[in-house]
Amino acid sequence: MKFKSRNLRELAEMIIGDADHFHYRSSSYITRFLEECDLDFVHDGSTRWSWTSSILEELLREPQSGPNLLPDSFVKVFQVLMEKSDATDDDPDRSKALSTLNKTLHREGYEAFYGENGFLHFKHIRTQSVSAAPNPHRPFTTAELKKRDDLSNYLDKCSEDELIERVLLPLFRQLGYHRISAAGHKDKALEYGKDIWMRYVLPTQHVLYFGLQAKKGKLDASGMSRASNANIAEIHNQALMMLGHEIFDPETSKKVLVDHAFIVAGGEITKQARNWLGGKLDASKRSQLLFMDRKDILNLYTVSSLPLPEGAIPVTPFIDEIPF
Repeated sequence: MKFKSRNLRELAEMIIGDADHFHYRSSSYITRFLEECDLDFVHDGSTRWSWTSSILEELLREPQSGPNLLPDSFVKVFQVLMEKSDATDDDPDRSKALSTLNKTLHREGYEAFYGENGFLHFKHIRTQSVSAAPNPHRPFTTAELKKRDDLSNYLDKCSEDELIERVLLPLFRQLGYHRISAAGHKDKALEYGKDIWMRYVLPTQHVLYFGLQAKKGKLDASGMSRASNANIAEIHNQALMMLGHEIFDPETSKKVLVDHAFIVAGGEITKQARNWLGGKLDASKRSQLLFMDRKDILNLYTVSSLPLPEGAIPVTPFIDEIPF
């Protein structure tokens, strides 16, 4: 990845403090700042902005974790730089510094924003893919646990269409999937076993296609379905249809087969259900199946800086106190 020289200089001036709303850093403090970013660069005494610009250029040449994503080390530098604890007196919430940063980033097609956890994130403006890869296995903050609980309560009461449209579609868009198309439930004859199809572009520019079948409740291997759960046998044929039916990609004007199939449940997917479905499919199709249950949805949604869907935010009851 490569930024224009003008933009690299402006970003470097923010790091060394030659830009408004950023702390000034002399030679030794530039080195100390990079140490905080877990980088081993030592300033050599040359012109500060030029040297820092060359470091940023080197960081941008590092491997990317996905298409249109900024390299992790580059992201880390600006996450440290934009920590809210380093706010200046004239910019207590760092909104002015963020505006200065985004003025430069927008020329390269990126935008920085603060997530609900207070950390800085970057997104590619055209695709909306976020550079900081979410880690669903890290410990959650108190606010994130509250958000997770609110979403869990919403999954208990939402319909299957609401699960797809208000939770899964925004989630997969945030994770970098493209051309996400929902079949919906208005015309089930045209679903061919999938509720959603989407594509993911690898760093090599190869494209993988995914189909997704979603069920609101629990998936188990019991003999019959109940109101709160679905039998895995019910989606067996849907999985076969999904993997065997071609989809039309309007961007390439070609029909393609689905490479992988997501089986997503708003409840639990039991181990017996996974094993049953795996036993019914041959080895090639078995390797194409990916499972996501409620725990996966909650964890990914929580760390992806997505707002809660409409209806998931608990309403605080209004108490009209009687004046005395």
